[in-house]
Amino acid sequence: MTVVQALGADGPPVAPVKRVTDDYHGTKVTGPYRYMEEFTNVDVQKWVRGQADYADKILRSIPGRDALLKRISELDAGAPYRIYGFDRRPKGDLFYFKQLAAENVAKFYLKEAKGEKERLLIDPETFPRTDQKQHFALSFARVSPDGSKVLYGFAASGSEQTTLRVFDLTAGKDLPDAIDRMEAEYALPSWFPDSSGFVYSRRRKLPEKADPTEGYKYTQAFLHTLGTDPEKDTMVLAEGANGSPKLAEMDFPAVLLPAGSDWAIGQVRHGDETDISLYVAPRNKLGSRDLAWLKVCDRGDLVTEFAVRGDDLFLLTAKDAPRFKVVRTSLAKPDVAKATVVIPPGPAVVNGFAVAKDALYVSMSTGVPNTILRVPHDTSKAEPVTLPADEPSAFLAATRSDLPGTWLIVSSWTREGRLLAFDPAAKTLTDTGLLPVGKFAAPDWLTSTEVMVPSHDGVKVPLSIIHRKDIKLNGSNPTLMSGYGAYGFGNPMYFDPVNLAWLERGGVLATAHVRGGGIFGKEWHHAGRRATKPNTWKDFIACADYLVKEGYTKPAKLCGEAGSAGGILIGRAITERPDLFAAVQISVGCTDMLRFETTMNGPPNIPEYGTVTKKNVSAAISVGSSFCRVIKFAMASDPLLGVCFFTPHG
Repeated sequence: MTVVQALGADGPPVAPVKRVTDDYHGTKVTGPYRYMEEFTNVDVQKWVRGQADYADKILRSIPGRDALLKRISELDAGAPYRIYGFDRRPKGDLFYFKQLAAENVAKFYLKEAKGEKERLLIDPETFPRTDQKQHFALSFARVSPDGSKVLYGFAASGSEQTTLRVFDLTAGKDLPDAIDRMEAEYALPSWFPDSSGFVYSRRRKLPEKADPTEGYKYTQAFLHTLGTDPEKDTMVLAEGANGSPKLAEMDFPAVLLPAGSDWAIGQVRHGDETDISLYVAPRNKLGSRDLAWLKVCDRGDLVTEFAVRGDDLFLLTAKDAPRFKVVRTSLAKPDVAKATVVIPPGPAVVNGFAVAKDALYVSMSTGVPNTILRVPHDTSKAEPVTLPADEPSAFLAATRSDLPGTWLIVSSWTREGRLLAFDPAAKTLTDTGLLPVGKFAAPDWLTSTEVMVPSHDGVKVPLSIIHRKDIKLNGSNPTLMSGYGAYGFGNPMYFDPVNLAWLERGGVLATAHVRGGGIFGKEWHHAGRRATKPNTWKDFIACADYLVKEGYTKPAKLCGEAGSAGGILIGRAITERPDLFAAVQISVGCTDMLRFETTMNGPPNIPEYGTVTKKNVSAAISVGSSFCRVIKFAMASDPLLGVCFFTPHG
């Protein structure tokens, strides 16, 4: 029996239609499933459980599923652990997150320079629970300058409600300090140089039945001294705070205290917009009546990232540089308009940097692979860091202003990444040995291809394709194509051994680097944002058509995949071209942008998508109720591709 036959009379529970019509500036839109927004409603929960049970039944009936799951488990356990979030210390100590293959969450460790054994510091699996189903995950960890304490955040059961605690390494336990409602998505805490306290950002305390859209409004930054009552902390950057600039309700303020500098940096993120505003003040003025923040740059300066070295401030900006440039100005007398150009604008996209003791290390790309430049502080003459030939992409992994050199993660589509240390004196890269070599780290039967695909308007879109070397381009290969296309984020080159379960069976993986992302800088981002948002899904469709045209696959064997903001991409792709896809997989996808603004996370996204409250401010809302229906896609001819069922709410 095929999967399609299994979808026969005994189908999934059908959701009743209860139409609600809204008028958006003269355009009436009817949503049939508005009631599903009340997710705790008994009838909604019953329907969801019924859908889950039905999906489980169908998935379990797919021939070969058990063998495939077994293989996935084997591949997932190929490396004994994964390790990330490195914090190098001047005396050689190393802090990091680590997750064993059999563990559900990562834990925080210390490996001291004087010993080989690592020390487990923070284990979220030991946190007190209210019931057996509750679990916790670490959101962040910030080690104090003297290495004696760790600020860490954790959230329960997948929530975004973060609590901050302070772990004392000497005592081996938490200090009494605890702060809830932490803002951990847009701003992380920063230690004072003497490790006596820190600055942090916190959401307001709201009434129990407050509107969800109030959740992110009017975030506030505070100064905290260890051992004191957090409820009496001094506000240092917030709307109405002493010395603060005027802030909007969806601004996210944070105070950062760069190592080796006497300055405090006030950073303001404007919702989910990537362009930030920066302010500066003497660090010793924090908490005093004399505090006054001096503006360095605002949204119009198109600054997305910064770094500090003493009195120097480095800025990553797209002002007069569509693919970004790096400039330097003084913190004592900031003047962005007259800033010194460190990395001029050019054909390569400048996408990040970090300050080391010897140089500024700059991350750049001219397509999918990422390269690294070193700019010595004493000469400012850029020089490339030579990467291994079979690992053409690299990212900055651990850089400190008081240590020379940097650590890089190098990777490719077809082999596992490594963590390399760059020695600026010898100009060499050495494997740190910290990342374990998995059993399936470098399959020699894989290959990858980078192509440029003309989209609906002639603009060429990068498409990465990974597959076995011996596949035939006869349209018979099951293909999974993913995309995202929002916030200027890129899709980095990486290797996941779990994907081998698909690839070794002849499946093809593809990544479409669509507009709305950042592979070609600010212009590429803005070409798939707000009024230009349709380019995002049209680029995805063009890439899917290419895979069919070139014989990689055919519509009956093509699945689209996306999540979160990528829900717009995949939702509109399959409603615009249902003939092109046999299946889709959406992970926590945004599929109804008309109603998204009514949720807690909706208002911060207005800069990216626009708002329904004003006419002609958004095209992303066109996703709207065109996706409000039950969609069933089945792969009758190839059980490997499977089946997915879902009913987006509207």
